[in-house]
Amino acid sequence: MEDIFDPTSLPLSQDTFHALWENVVNTISEENTPQGLLDEANQIDLLGQPQSLSALTLLLDEKMPGEIPTQEFANPPSSTVPVTTDHAGGYEFELRFQKSGTAKSVTSTYSEMLNKLYCQLAKTSPIGIVVAGEPPQGAIVSATAAYKKTEHVAEVVKRCPHHQSSDNNSHLIRVEGSKLALYFEGPYTKRQSVTVPYERPQLGSEMTTILLSFMCNSSCMGGMNRRPILTILTLETPEGEVLGRRCFEVRVCACPGRDRKTEEENKEKNGTKQIKKRKSAPAPDTSAVKKSKPASSGEEEEKETYNLTIQGRDRDLMFKTLNDGLELMDKVGNKKPKQEIPAPPSGKRLIRERSDSD
Repeated sequence: MEDIFDPTSLPLSQDTFHALWENVVNTISEENTPQGLLDEANQIDLLGQPQSLSALTLLLDEKMPGEIPTQEFANPPSSTVPVTTDHAGGYEFELRFQKSGTAKSVTSTYSEMLNKLYCQLAKTSPIGIVVAGEPPQGAIVSATAAYKKTEHVAEVVKRCPHHQSSDNNSHLIRVEGSKLALYFEGPYTKRQSVTVPYERPQLGSEMTTILLSFMCNSSCMGGMNRRPILTILTLETPEGEVLGRRCFEVRVCACPGRDRKTEEENKEKNGTKQIKKRKSAPAPDTSAVKKSKPASSGEEEEKETYNLTIQGRDRDLMFKTLNDGLELMDKVGNKKPKQEIPAPPSGKRLIRERSDSD
């Protein structure tokens, strides 16, 4: 006679579903699973048992969704219109540039008069960073480019297609000499930036030096296209809070020394012209003719001076000669009143004196 199958005779590893459900409930942490969720799970079936594990899975997915993975950024999303005003902040954030002349051999030079950096393509430009005090742990230095003029400020500064195809990289600004440099692109504005961790100044130095290079000429078609740009350097916390900001103009050209000298000379000339215009008095109005007052009887005529504008040397000499003659006549007193011939009485003719020939 065959034996009748008894469910209670199963080994301990094959317990009933009710016992399995009790083990699952006990293993769930109370911190991750609220008590109300467990009560609702127990009430799925009228008998107090969930009908299947799939019902439990659906319930857990509905009430306890998993954490959405978040992407961490070194800096917050940049705005459409970047801020280009200097702000030293609480740490007195400042920049220092190496003093270079205007020789043709220099690859990078800075003009204090114009607050402008002149550099060659893909040549490193050392920039010193000076702060007062110790920035927060993990502080970073961020560099981004923006167009200077308001009609172009909304556009993103990128390399031209020719230079971009050389290494398949559209970032204009790069940090040299650091393997910790990170390159970012805003998810909405597409504005590009590069960050590098802030390092303390070395012993015997008061500033930290970073090396920037610009990977496209200012005159490249399809890129900057001769539009002036600004470089914005900011000192930020790891969370993206700006602690200080400095801005300066950049021109990427073949001969930085020559271009700096030319623009500084033009600036000085324009400033001198404006000063002269302010100091010079307005020119006398020669178009208005002054009318002399009629001299009263017994009073001499008032002598007034007039200014004439004469074109041509010959005319000038002629008028000078005429003026000298008139002045001489005034001195000699040859001005005699004209003798008026009395009118003849009516009906009579004037008898002209006959000459001897008549």
